[in-house]
Amino acid sequence: MLPSAVRRWLHRPKRSDPRLLSQFFYADERVTQVVTEINCLDVETDPQQYLALLNQLHLSQAELLSIIEKIMDECIPKERHSRDYVIKFPEDLLVDNLRNHMLFAAECLMAHTYIDVDEADGLRLRPLAKDLLCSLELVRMVLREQSLNQAGPYSDLVRRALIRFDMLFAEFELSYVSSLVSVKTPEDIYKQQEIVVLFSETVARALKLGYLTQEMIDGYEPHLMFTIPRLAIISGLLIYPDGPLNLERRPEEISRVFSPFYVLLRKIRDLLQVLSKEELYKLEKRLLNESPADSQPFTVTDSPDFQSFAAPPGCPAVPRYPGQESSGTETRVCAGIPQSTRWMELRARYSSTEDMIHTLFVCISGVADQLQTNFAGDLRAILKSVFKMVTSRMEDLEVPDTGQVEVGVAATALRVADCALCSHSREGALVPPDWVPDSTCSRCMACHVPFTFLRRRHHCRSCGKIFCSRCSSHLAPLPHFKQPKPVRVCTHCYTTHLPSTSKNANCS
Repeated sequence: MLPSAVRRWLHRPKRSDPRLLSQFFYADERVTQVVTEINCLDVETDPQQYLALLNQLHLSQAELLSIIEKIMDECIPKERHSRDYVIKFPEDLLVDNLRNHMLFAAECLMAHTYIDVDEADGLRLRPLAKDLLCSLELVRMVLREQSLNQAGPYSDLVRRALIRFDMLFAEFELSYVSSLVSVKTPEDIYKQQEIVVLFSETVARALKLGYLTQEMIDGYEPHLMFTIPRLAIISGLLIYPDGPLNLERRPEEISRVFSPFYVLLRKIRDLLQVLSKEELYKLEKRLLNESPADSQPFTVTDSPDFQSFAAPPGCPAVPRYPGQESSGTETRVCAGIPQSTRWMELRARYSSTEDMIHTLFVCISGVADQLQTNFAGDLRAILKSVFKMVTSRMEDLEVPDTGQVEVGVAATALRVADCALCSHSREGALVPPDWVPDSTCSRCMACHVPFTFLRRRHHCRSCGKIFCSRCSSHLAPLPHFKQPKPVRVCTHCYTTHLPSTSKNANCS
């Protein structure tokens, strides 16, 4: 029988072989090579080379895991372990290379290095990490043997090793992430879906009333992150009172996103129900255009949008309060609020109508804006789902194609230079931006979520700022920076500054 080294040399697959086992053979060989170089290196004498090799190991392991994933889909498609539990994970943890992060976490645990977990959780997770890493070594061994004999189907040994590895990986992944963050329950997921529906209905109503335009939504304008939640509070309390903001339920029965504001929301609801149609319009327009710091009284002009305002179910088309001119329609009880006496008491607490509207404005915007701080991940996931439903399909949009890339580049450079969000990081329109140093940024510069072991930093090649993976998920060429191939850009630059030619190039 031939020695293993000779057999390996005689039967090694060709690099040009597109089959998965051939790809695995060379990816596995690369991981082994990098590990050997790290073991032979004196870290103290060459720390920079050590860091470079660690980065190479991270990349090569990611490639290896990706190929093993494809092999499992090919070899054991019906025996794959369910990963439905990932829907419980916070949105900002669902990065594309989560598997590689899990492998690195397992290696750190085995080295008694506890990253993002306390020592007690680390000790609990170490047995799972050990089983996972041992299973991975077995998978690599049996796949190496299989790659040297690709003529036949996958062996039973390969199948069993892959099934066990898949199961152990899922078990470790769920346990490790659960030790880092609070994993959602099925009830939490259902309540979040209810909020998605409310936000979607809110956007549809805002489009109908002319508060928002389809162009604003398709352009993902940043201020919508604040506008939609503000309007949704009014919709949830006044227009759809039986939805996720049904305050007839106990605080623990509504979504954890809104339950901390339960008492304040009840007061907001009671006051909203005494507003006239014109007063509600003033309030909503102010919520669209102002922040609590720059609020100034203003007079609303006549608008045809008044006529399309939808009243709460079971209430008169125009909510009435004592003193408002009557047209013969008697005031009715609405959402449990007593008749005119209760409304008069509420309005009497304020010196003027403007004072009452301003109070509502500050309270509603305060609650909505606080969601951005306390529940940034949940709110981002909700808004992402909403935009998927209400954004126009790209193939339905008529985008004129001038065929002049140079003109588009010049226009893009001009818009970037004039942009209040980007101009401070640009000295010249055609000069690539300087990257913000990693050490100076601890949070995503768009959604402000903190960076952690799992939530990595990513630089936008268009503006040079640092973002999480969710806020920099687009790829596009930047020919004005001499980058003809698609590179990572943030959502703001992609939607605001890139010409249609760059986006279409990425789609193709």
